[in-house]
Amino acid sequence: MTTGKLHLWINGQRVQSQGSRMGDVFNPATGEVIRQVPLADRNDIDAAVAAARAAFPAWRETTPSRRARILTRFRELMEQHRDELARLASEEHGKTLADAAGSVQRGIEVIEFASGVPHLLKGEQAEDVGRGVDCHSLLQPVGVCAGITPFNFPAMVPLWMFPVAIACGNTFVLKPSEKVPSCSLRMAELFKEAGLPDGVLNVVPGDKEAVDALLDHPDVGAISFVGSTPVAQHIYETAARNGKRVQALGGAKNHAVVMPDADMDFTADALVGAAYGSAGERCMAISTVVAVGEAGDALLRLLRDKAAQIRVGRGDAAEVGMGPVISAAHRDRIVGLIDSGVALGAELVLDGRGIEVAGGEHGFFVGPTLFDRVRPEMDIYREEIFGPVLIVLRADSYDDAVRLINANPYGNGTAIFTGSGHWARRFENKIEVGMVGVNVPIPVPMAFFSFGGWKASLFGDLHMHGMEGVYFYTRTKVVTCRWPAPAERTGSTLAMPTLG
Repeated sequence: MTTGKLHLWINGQRVQSQGSRMGDVFNPATGEVIRQVPLADRNDIDAAVAAARAAFPAWRETTPSRRARILTRFRELMEQHRDELARLASEEHGKTLADAAGSVQRGIEVIEFASGVPHLLKGEQAEDVGRGVDCHSLLQPVGVCAGITPFNFPAMVPLWMFPVAIACGNTFVLKPSEKVPSCSLRMAELFKEAGLPDGVLNVVPGDKEAVDALLDHPDVGAISFVGSTPVAQHIYETAARNGKRVQALGGAKNHAVVMPDADMDFTADALVGAAYGSAGERCMAISTVVAVGEAGDALLRLLRDKAAQIRVGRGDAAEVGMGPVISAAHRDRIVGLIDSGVALGAELVLDGRGIEVAGGEHGFFVGPTLFDRVRPEMDIYREEIFGPVLIVLRADSYDDAVRLINANPYGNGTAIFTGSGHWARRFENKIEVGMVGVNVPIPVPMAFFSFGGWKASLFGDLHMHGMEGVYFYTRTKVVTCRWPAPAERTGSTLAMPTLG
Protein backbone atom coordinates (compact mmCIF):
# COMPACT_ATOMS: atom_id res chain seq x y z
CA MET A 1 0.00 0.00 0.00
CA THR A 2 3.04 2.30 0.04
CA THR A 3 3.02 3.04 -3.69
CA GLY A 4 0.49 3.85 -6.35
CA LYS A 5 -3.17 4.39 -5.64
CA LEU A 6 -4.50 4.37 -2.10
CA HIS A 7 -8.02 3.63 -0.86
CA LEU A 8 -10.58 4.38 1.82
CA TRP A 9 -11.10 2.09 4.82
CA ILE A 10 -14.78 1.47 5.51
CA ASN A 11 -16.35 -1.35 7.49
CA GLY A 12 -13.07 -3.19 7.94
CA GLN A 13 -11.94 -3.29 4.34
CA ARG A 14 -10.29 -1.29 1.60
CA VAL A 15 -12.81 0.37 -0.69
CA GLN A 16 -12.62 2.80 -3.56
CA SER A 17 -14.31 6.16 -3.39
CA GLN A 18 -17.74 6.48 -4.93
CA GLY A 19 -16.52 9.71 -6.53
CA SER A 20 -13.77 10.35 -9.02
CA ARG A 21 -11.65 13.00 -7.31
CA MET A 22 -8.06 12.07 -6.45
CA GLY A 23 -5.36 13.95 -4.57
CA ASP A 24 -1.62 13.82 -5.11
CA VAL A 25 0.58 12.76 -2.20
CA PHE A 26 4.07 14.27 -2.44
CA ASN A 27 7.45 13.41 -1.06
CA PRO A 28 8.34 16.93 0.13
CA ALA A 29 12.07 16.20 -0.04
CA THR A 30 11.98 15.56 -3.79
CA GLY A 31 8.81 17.34 -4.89
CA GLU A 32 7.68 14.11 -6.58
CA VAL A 33 4.18 12.62 -6.50
CA ILE A 34 4.61 9.26 -4.81
CA ARG A 35 1.02 8.08 -4.65
CA GLN A 36 -2.57 9.18 -5.13
CA VAL A 37 -5.36 9.12 -2.60
CA PRO A 38 -9.12 9.22 -3.20
CA LEU A 39 -10.77 12.33 -1.80
CA ALA A 40 -13.85 11.14 0.07
CA ASP A 41 -17.12 12.76 -1.02
CA ARG A 42 -20.45 12.96 0.81
CA ASN A 43 -21.46 9.50 -0.35
CA ASP A 44 -18.26 8.05 1.08
CA ILE A 45 -18.86 9.86 4.38
CA ASP A 46 -22.41 8.51 4.45
CA ALA A 47 -21.06 4.99 3.95
CA ALA A 48 -18.42 5.37 6.67
CA VAL A 49 -20.88 6.82 9.17
CA ALA A 50 -23.43 4.11 8.34
CA ALA A 51 -20.80 1.43 9.00
CA ALA A 52 -19.88 3.08 12.31
CA ARG A 53 -23.51 3.43 13.31
CA ALA A 54 -24.24 -0.22 12.51
CA ALA A 55 -21.20 -1.37 14.53
CA PHE A 56 -22.01 0.80 17.56
CA PRO A 57 -24.62 -1.34 19.39
CA ALA A 58 -22.43 -4.44 19.55
CA TRP A 59 -19.28 -2.47 20.38
CA ARG A 60 -21.08 -0.58 23.13
CA GLU A 61 -22.14 -3.90 24.65
CA THR A 62 -18.58 -5.23 24.48
CA THR A 63 -17.24 -5.11 28.02
CA PRO A 64 -14.50 -2.60 28.82
CA SER A 65 -12.18 -5.49 29.69
CA ARG A 66 -12.57 -7.04 26.24
CA ARG A 67 -12.04 -3.63 24.62
CA ALA A 68 -8.89 -3.25 26.69
CA ARG A 69 -7.51 -6.58 25.47
CA ILE A 70 -7.97 -5.53 21.84
CA LEU A 71 -6.28 -2.20 22.57
CA THR A 72 -3.38 -4.03 24.19
CA ARG A 73 -2.92 -6.22 21.11
CA PHE A 74 -3.11 -3.08 18.96
CA ARG A 75 -0.38 -1.47 21.04
CA GLU A 76 1.83 -4.53 20.56
CA LEU A 77 1.32 -4.39 16.78
CA MET A 78 2.07 -0.68 16.76
CA GLU A 79 5.35 -1.38 18.55
CA GLN A 80 6.22 -4.06 15.98
CA HIS A 81 5.43 -1.74 13.06
CA ARG A 82 6.78 1.49 14.56
CA ASP A 83 9.65 1.74 12.07
CA GLU A 84 7.29 1.13 9.14
CA LEU A 85 4.95 3.88 10.34
CA ALA A 86 7.88 6.21 10.92
CA ARG A 87 9.05 5.66 7.35
CA LEU A 88 5.59 6.46 6.02
CA ALA A 89 5.39 9.61 8.14
CA SER A 90 8.86 10.73 7.05
CA GLU A 91 8.17 10.02 3.40
CA GLU A 92 4.89 11.94 3.24
CA HIS A 93 5.60 14.74 5.73
CA GLY A 94 9.37 15.14 5.35
CA LYS A 95 10.38 14.94 9.01
CA THR A 96 13.43 12.93 9.99
CA LEU A 97 13.09 9.25 10.77
CA ALA A 98 14.12 9.82 14.39
CA ASP A 99 11.52 12.56 14.81
CA ALA A 100 8.85 10.43 13.11
CA ALA A 101 9.65 7.43 15.32
CA GLY A 102 9.41 9.61 18.42
CA SER A 103 6.00 10.91 17.40
CA VAL A 104 4.73 7.37 16.76
CA GLN A 105 5.93 6.41 20.24
CA ARG A 106 4.04 9.33 21.80
CA GLY A 107 0.92 8.07 20.03
CA ILE A 108 1.49 4.55 21.35
CA GLU A 109 1.48 6.04 24.85
CA VAL A 110 -2.13 7.12 24.29
CA ILE A 111 -3.05 3.53 23.40
CA GLU A 112 -1.41 2.45 26.66
CA PHE A 113 -3.51 4.99 28.55
CA ALA A 114 -6.70 3.92 26.77
CA SER A 115 -5.96 0.27 27.60
CA GLY A 116 -6.79 1.14 31.21
CA VAL A 117 -10.39 1.80 30.23
CA PRO A 118 -11.98 -0.49 32.88
CA HIS A 119 -10.57 1.86 35.49
CA LEU A 120 -11.17 5.05 33.47
CA LEU A 121 -14.89 4.40 33.06
CA LYS A 122 -15.63 4.01 36.75
CA GLY A 123 -18.25 6.51 37.88
CA GLU A 124 -18.93 7.90 41.35
CA GLN A 125 -21.13 6.44 44.08
CA ALA A 126 -22.61 7.83 47.27
CA GLU A 127 -24.61 5.84 49.81
CA ASP A 128 -27.47 7.37 51.77
CA VAL A 129 -27.66 10.72 50.02
CA GLY A 130 -31.09 10.69 51.63
CA ARG A 131 -32.81 8.27 53.95
CA GLY A 132 -32.66 4.93 52.14
CA VAL A 133 -31.53 6.65 48.91
CA ASP A 134 -28.28 5.92 47.05
CA CYS A 135 -26.82 7.74 44.05
CA HIS A 136 -24.28 6.72 41.41
CA SER A 137 -23.05 7.97 38.04
CA LEU A 138 -22.31 6.16 34.79
CA LEU A 139 -20.00 7.12 31.92
CA GLN A 140 -21.59 5.94 28.68
CA PRO A 141 -20.45 6.31 25.05
CA VAL A 142 -21.64 9.10 22.78
CA GLY A 143 -22.11 7.00 19.63
CA VAL A 144 -20.43 7.74 16.31
CA CYS A 145 -17.49 10.12 16.77
CA ALA A 146 -15.30 11.71 14.10
CA GLY A 147 -11.75 13.06 14.04
CA ILE A 148 -10.24 15.55 11.60
CA THR A 149 -6.45 15.58 11.77
CA PRO A 150 -3.64 17.75 10.31
CA PHE A 151 -0.63 16.94 8.15
CA ASN A 152 2.14 17.53 10.68
CA PHE A 153 1.73 14.37 12.80
CA PRO A 154 0.41 11.59 10.55
CA ALA A 155 0.33 8.99 13.36
CA MET A 156 0.40 10.81 16.69
CA VAL A 157 -2.57 13.16 16.39
CA PRO A 158 -5.00 10.49 15.11
CA LEU A 159 -3.83 8.38 18.06
CA TRP A 160 -4.80 11.21 20.41
CA MET A 161 -8.38 10.61 19.29
CA PHE A 162 -9.58 7.22 18.13
CA PRO A 163 -8.06 4.89 20.78
CA VAL A 164 -9.69 6.86 23.61
CA ALA A 165 -13.01 7.17 21.78
CA ILE A 166 -13.07 3.47 20.90
CA ALA A 167 -11.99 2.41 24.39
CA CYS A 168 -15.02 4.29 25.76
CA GLY A 169 -17.37 2.25 23.57
CA ASN A 170 -17.80 4.62 20.63
CA THR A 171 -17.25 3.94 16.96
CA PHE A 172 -15.12 6.30 14.90
CA VAL A 173 -14.71 7.95 11.50
CA LEU A 174 -11.23 9.40 10.96
CA LYS A 175 -10.63 12.05 8.28
CA PRO A 176 -6.83 12.39 8.05
CA SER A 177 -5.11 15.05 6.00
CA GLU A 178 -5.08 14.10 2.35
CA LYS A 179 -1.40 15.15 2.31
CA VAL A 180 -0.37 12.32 4.69
CA PRO A 181 -2.97 9.53 4.49
CA SER A 182 -0.86 6.37 4.64
CA CYS A 183 -0.20 6.14 8.40
CA SER A 184 -3.90 6.37 9.26
CA LEU A 185 -4.84 3.73 6.70
CA ARG A 186 -2.09 1.40 7.92
CA MET A 187 -3.08 1.85 11.57
CA ALA A 188 -6.66 0.88 10.70
CA GLU A 189 -5.37 -2.37 9.20
CA LEU A 190 -3.30 -3.07 12.31
CA PHE A 191 -6.28 -2.39 14.57
CA LYS A 192 -8.35 -4.91 12.63
CA GLU A 193 -5.50 -7.41 12.94
CA ALA A 194 -5.65 -6.84 16.70
CA GLY A 195 -9.28 -7.97 16.71
CA LEU A 196 -11.25 -4.74 16.29
CA PRO A 197 -14.67 -5.53 14.78
CA ASP A 198 -15.47 -4.19 11.33
CA GLY A 199 -17.03 -0.73 11.27
CA VAL A 200 -15.66 0.41 14.63
CA LEU A 201 -12.88 2.42 12.93
CA ASN A 202 -13.25 3.90 9.44
CA VAL A 203 -10.69 6.08 7.62
CA VAL A 204 -11.75 8.50 4.88
CA PRO A 205 -8.99 10.82 3.62
CA GLY A 206 -10.40 13.94 2.02
CA ASP A 207 -10.60 17.69 1.87
CA LYS A 208 -13.23 20.31 2.72
CA GLU A 209 -16.06 18.31 1.16
CA ALA A 210 -15.43 15.43 3.54
CA VAL A 211 -15.09 17.78 6.52
CA ASP A 212 -18.35 19.56 5.77
CA ALA A 213 -20.14 16.24 5.33
CA LEU A 214 -19.00 15.13 8.80
CA LEU A 215 -20.00 18.45 10.36
CA ASP A 216 -23.47 18.21 8.83
CA HIS A 217 -24.10 14.49 9.34
CA PRO A 218 -26.95 13.88 11.80
CA ASP A 219 -25.50 10.55 12.98
CA VAL A 220 -22.16 11.99 14.11
CA GLY A 221 -22.34 12.89 17.80
CA ALA A 222 -18.88 14.34 18.47
CA ILE A 223 -16.10 16.00 16.47
CA SER A 224 -12.41 16.23 17.41
CA PHE A 225 -10.16 18.52 15.39
CA VAL A 226 -6.55 19.74 15.32
CA GLY A 227 -5.48 22.44 12.86
CA SER A 228 -5.30 26.17 12.31
CA THR A 229 -7.31 28.62 14.39
CA PRO A 230 -9.59 29.90 11.59
CA VAL A 231 -10.56 26.34 10.66
CA ALA A 232 -10.89 25.32 14.33
CA GLN A 233 -13.33 28.16 14.90
CA HIS A 234 -15.33 27.15 11.81
CA ILE A 235 -15.39 23.51 12.95
CA TYR A 236 -16.51 24.49 16.44
CA GLU A 237 -19.25 26.88 15.36
CA THR A 238 -20.63 24.62 12.62
CA ALA A 239 -20.60 21.39 14.60
CA ALA A 240 -21.99 23.01 17.74
CA ARG A 241 -24.77 24.60 15.72
CA ASN A 242 -25.59 21.11 14.48
CA GLY A 243 -25.90 19.83 18.04
CA LYS A 244 -22.58 18.01 18.30
CA ARG A 245 -20.04 18.17 21.08
CA VAL A 246 -16.74 19.60 19.82
CA GLN A 247 -13.10 19.87 20.80
CA ALA A 248 -11.24 21.95 18.21
CA LEU A 249 -7.57 22.67 18.83
CA GLY A 250 -6.26 25.65 16.86
CA GLY A 251 -3.00 27.43 16.18
CA ALA A 252 -0.22 28.69 18.40
CA LYS A 253 2.48 31.25 18.93
CA ASN A 254 4.51 29.57 21.63
CA HIS A 255 6.86 31.79 23.64
CA ALA A 256 9.88 30.87 25.74
CA VAL A 257 11.02 33.34 28.37
CA VAL A 258 14.75 33.24 29.04
CA MET A 259 15.85 34.79 32.32
CA PRO A 260 19.41 36.08 32.87
CA ASP A 261 20.09 33.32 35.40
CA ALA A 262 19.34 30.51 32.93
CA ASP A 263 22.01 28.03 31.86
CA MET A 264 22.52 29.60 28.43
CA ASP A 265 24.15 26.66 26.67
CA PHE A 266 21.47 24.26 27.88
CA THR A 267 18.77 26.78 26.97
CA ALA A 268 20.11 27.36 23.47
CA ASP A 269 20.24 23.62 22.77
CA ALA A 270 16.66 23.23 24.00
CA LEU A 271 15.36 26.16 21.96
CA VAL A 272 17.09 25.11 18.75
CA GLY A 273 15.53 21.66 19.04
CA ALA A 274 12.11 23.10 19.85
CA ALA A 275 12.19 25.67 17.05
CA TYR A 276 13.66 23.68 14.17
CA GLY A 277 12.63 20.10 14.90
CA SER A 278 10.14 18.85 12.31
CA ALA A 279 11.01 22.04 10.35
CA GLY A 280 8.97 24.00 12.88
CA GLU A 281 5.76 22.29 11.78
CA ARG A 282 4.59 21.51 15.32
CA CYS A 283 1.74 23.16 17.15
CA MET A 284 3.98 23.04 20.23
CA ALA A 285 7.11 24.39 18.53
CA ILE A 286 8.80 27.27 20.29
CA SER A 287 8.73 29.97 17.62
CA THR A 288 9.25 33.01 19.85
CA VAL A 289 11.91 33.72 22.45
CA VAL A 290 11.55 36.58 24.93
CA ALA A 291 15.00 37.34 26.26
CA VAL A 292 14.89 39.24 29.53
CA GLY A 293 17.52 41.88 30.24
CA GLU A 294 21.11 40.82 29.74
CA ALA A 295 20.11 37.31 28.60
CA GLY A 296 19.63 38.48 25.02
CA ASP A 297 23.14 38.97 23.60
CA ALA A 298 24.68 35.82 25.03
CA LEU A 299 21.69 33.73 23.98
CA LEU A 300 21.67 35.12 20.43
CA ARG A 301 25.26 34.12 19.79
CA LEU A 302 24.57 30.57 20.90
CA LEU A 303 21.31 30.27 18.95
CA ARG A 304 22.99 31.51 15.77
CA ASP A 305 25.94 29.15 16.06
CA LYS A 306 23.87 26.08 16.94
CA ALA A 307 21.18 26.71 14.29
CA ALA A 308 23.82 27.20 11.61
CA GLN A 309 25.15 23.71 12.30
CA ILE A 310 21.83 21.96 11.54
CA ARG A 311 22.14 19.72 8.50
CA VAL A 312 19.12 20.03 6.20
CA GLY A 313 18.13 17.25 3.81
CA ARG A 314 15.92 14.25 3.20
CA GLY A 315 14.33 12.97 6.36
CA ASP A 316 15.58 9.44 5.72
CA ALA A 317 19.20 10.48 5.18
CA ALA A 318 21.85 9.85 7.82
CA GLU A 319 22.81 12.70 10.16
CA VAL A 320 20.09 15.02 8.81
CA GLY A 321 18.60 17.17 11.56
CA MET A 322 15.81 18.88 9.63
CA GLY A 323 13.81 17.97 6.56
CA PRO A 324 11.59 19.96 4.18
CA VAL A 325 8.28 21.65 4.83
CA ILE A 326 5.08 20.03 3.62
CA SER A 327 4.46 21.73 0.26
CA ALA A 328 5.71 24.27 -2.25
CA ALA A 329 2.86 26.63 -1.30
CA HIS A 330 3.77 26.44 2.38
CA ARG A 331 7.45 27.02 1.58
CA ASP A 332 6.53 30.13 -0.40
CA ARG A 333 4.37 31.43 2.45
CA ILE A 334 7.22 31.01 4.93
CA VAL A 335 9.65 32.78 2.60
CA GLY A 336 7.13 35.60 2.18
CA LEU A 337 6.97 36.07 5.95
CA ILE A 338 10.77 36.12 6.17
CA ASP A 339 10.76 38.81 3.47
CA SER A 340 8.22 40.76 5.51
CA GLY A 341 10.36 40.56 8.64
CA VAL A 342 13.35 41.96 6.77
CA ALA A 343 11.27 44.73 5.18
CA LEU A 344 9.85 45.81 8.54
CA GLY A 345 13.26 46.11 10.14
CA ALA A 346 13.81 42.93 12.14
CA GLU A 347 17.46 41.87 12.32
CA LEU A 348 17.97 38.76 10.18
CA VAL A 349 20.68 36.80 11.97
CA LEU A 350 20.43 33.57 9.96
CA ASP A 351 18.74 33.35 6.55
CA GLY A 352 17.20 30.05 5.42
CA ARG A 353 15.88 31.30 2.09
CA GLY A 354 17.25 29.74 -1.07
CA ILE A 355 18.93 26.85 0.69
CA GLU A 356 20.45 24.25 -1.63
CA VAL A 357 20.08 20.57 -0.78
CA ALA A 358 21.93 17.98 -2.83
CA GLY A 359 19.38 15.73 -4.50
CA GLY A 360 16.55 17.96 -3.31
CA GLU A 361 16.58 20.61 -5.98
CA HIS A 362 12.83 20.23 -6.42
CA GLY A 363 12.08 19.68 -2.74
CA PHE A 364 10.27 22.08 -0.44
CA PHE A 365 13.16 23.27 1.71
CA VAL A 366 13.60 26.29 3.95
CA GLY A 367 16.71 26.45 6.10
CA PRO A 368 16.88 27.44 9.76
CA THR A 369 16.09 31.15 10.05
CA LEU A 370 16.72 33.39 13.06
CA PHE A 371 15.52 36.95 13.70
CA ASP A 372 16.49 39.31 16.51
CA ARG A 373 14.97 42.61 17.64
CA VAL A 374 11.49 41.63 16.53
CA ARG A 375 8.64 43.93 17.53
CA PRO A 376 5.07 42.79 18.38
CA GLU A 377 3.51 44.68 15.46
CA MET A 378 5.50 42.73 12.85
CA ASP A 379 3.87 39.99 10.77
CA ILE A 380 6.50 37.47 11.84
CA TYR A 381 5.29 37.92 15.42
CA ARG A 382 1.56 38.24 14.81
CA GLU A 383 1.19 35.22 12.50
CA GLU A 384 1.81 31.55 13.15
CA ILE A 385 4.61 30.87 10.66
CA PHE A 386 4.61 27.07 11.15
CA GLY A 387 8.10 26.74 9.73
CA PRO A 388 11.78 26.82 10.71
CA VAL A 389 11.80 30.46 11.78
CA LEU A 390 12.75 31.48 15.33
CA ILE A 391 12.21 35.07 16.39
CA VAL A 392 13.69 36.84 19.42
CA LEU A 393 12.12 39.76 21.23
CA ARG A 394 13.82 41.70 24.03
CA ALA A 395 12.11 42.49 27.34
CA ASP A 396 13.47 44.72 30.10
CA SER A 397 11.94 42.66 32.89
CA TYR A 398 10.17 39.44 33.79
CA ASP A 399 6.89 41.34 34.17
CA ASP A 400 7.23 42.81 30.67
CA ALA A 401 7.76 39.31 29.25
CA VAL A 402 4.67 37.94 30.99
CA ARG A 403 2.53 40.87 29.85
CA LEU A 404 3.65 40.26 26.27
CA ILE A 405 2.69 36.59 26.37
CA ASN A 406 -0.63 37.17 28.11
CA ALA A 407 -1.56 39.81 25.53
CA ASN A 408 -1.03 37.34 22.66
CA PRO A 409 -4.28 35.88 21.27
CA TYR A 410 -2.86 32.33 21.34
CA GLY A 411 -2.34 30.27 24.48
CA ASN A 412 -1.18 26.80 23.49
CA GLY A 413 2.24 26.20 25.05
CA THR A 414 4.97 28.22 26.71
CA ALA A 415 8.18 27.75 28.68
CA ILE A 416 10.50 29.57 31.03
CA PHE A 417 14.22 28.95 31.37
CA THR A 418 15.61 29.95 34.72
CA GLY A 419 17.59 28.71 37.67
CA SER A 420 15.18 30.35 40.09
CA GLY A 421 12.26 28.56 41.67
CA HIS A 422 10.81 31.98 42.47
CA TRP A 423 10.49 33.01 38.81
CA ALA A 424 9.35 29.54 37.75
CA ARG A 425 6.60 29.39 40.36
CA ARG A 426 5.35 32.88 39.49
CA PHE A 427 5.38 31.99 35.80
CA GLU A 428 3.37 28.77 36.06
CA ASN A 429 0.80 30.55 38.22
CA LYS A 430 0.32 33.78 36.26
CA ILE A 431 0.84 32.83 32.63
CA GLU A 432 -2.39 32.51 30.59
CA VAL A 433 -1.41 29.47 28.56
CA GLY A 434 -2.69 25.89 28.68
CA MET A 435 0.61 23.96 28.78
CA VAL A 436 3.67 25.27 30.60
CA GLY A 437 7.27 24.06 30.68
CA VAL A 438 9.88 24.95 33.27
CA ASN A 439 13.25 24.37 31.61
CA VAL A 440 11.29 22.12 29.22
CA PRO A 441 10.87 23.67 25.76
CA ILE A 442 8.01 21.52 24.39
CA PRO A 443 5.74 20.74 27.36
CA VAL A 444 3.60 18.09 25.67
CA PRO A 445 2.03 16.18 28.58
CA MET A 446 2.12 12.43 28.91
CA ALA A 447 -1.03 10.65 27.77
CA PHE A 448 -2.50 10.42 31.26
CA PHE A 449 -2.61 14.23 31.42
CA SER A 450 -4.67 16.31 29.01
CA PHE A 451 -3.38 18.18 25.95
CA GLY A 452 -4.88 21.54 25.04
CA GLY A 453 -4.38 25.28 25.04
CA TRP A 454 -6.27 28.40 26.03
CA LYS A 455 -7.70 31.40 24.19
CA ALA A 456 -7.60 31.12 20.38
CA SER A 457 -5.73 27.81 20.63
CA LEU A 458 -8.81 25.87 21.78
CA PHE A 459 -12.50 25.98 20.93
CA GLY A 460 -14.53 23.80 23.26
CA ASP A 461 -14.39 22.93 26.94
CA LEU A 462 -12.37 19.71 27.07
CA HIS A 463 -8.81 18.90 26.03
CA MET A 464 -7.50 15.78 24.30
CA HIS A 465 -6.51 12.46 25.89
CA GLY A 466 -6.10 12.10 29.63
CA MET A 467 -9.30 12.06 31.66
CA GLU A 468 -10.61 15.09 29.78
CA GLY A 469 -10.54 12.93 26.64
CA VAL A 470 -12.52 10.24 28.44
CA TYR A 471 -15.08 12.81 29.57
CA PHE A 472 -15.34 14.19 26.02
CA TYR A 473 -16.08 10.76 24.54
CA THR A 474 -18.63 9.81 27.22
CA ARG A 475 -21.91 11.16 28.55
CA THR A 476 -22.54 11.18 32.26
CA LYS A 477 -25.72 9.63 33.59
CA VAL A 478 -26.69 9.95 37.25
CA VAL A 479 -28.93 7.31 38.84
CA THR A 480 -30.79 7.89 42.13
CA CYS A 481 -32.22 4.74 43.76
CA ARG A 482 -34.66 3.99 46.57
CA TRP A 483 -36.00 0.53 47.52
CA PRO A 484 -38.66 1.26 50.16
CA ALA A 485 -40.10 -1.38 52.42
CA PRO A 486 -43.91 -1.66 52.28
CA ALA A 487 -44.27 0.17 55.61
CA GLU A 488 -42.25 3.11 54.26
CA ARG A 489 -44.48 3.74 51.27
CA THR A 490 -46.47 6.94 51.53
CA GLY A 491 -49.03 8.66 49.42
CA SER A 492 -48.27 11.02 46.60
CA THR A 493 -47.23 14.62 47.15
CA LEU A 494 -47.02 17.60 44.82
CA ALA A 495 -44.26 19.28 46.83
CA MET A 496 -40.67 19.36 45.58
CA PRO A 497 -39.12 16.11 46.86
CA THR A 498 -36.16 16.34 49.24
CA LEU A 499 -33.83 13.52 50.16
CA GLY A 500 -32.29 14.71 53.42
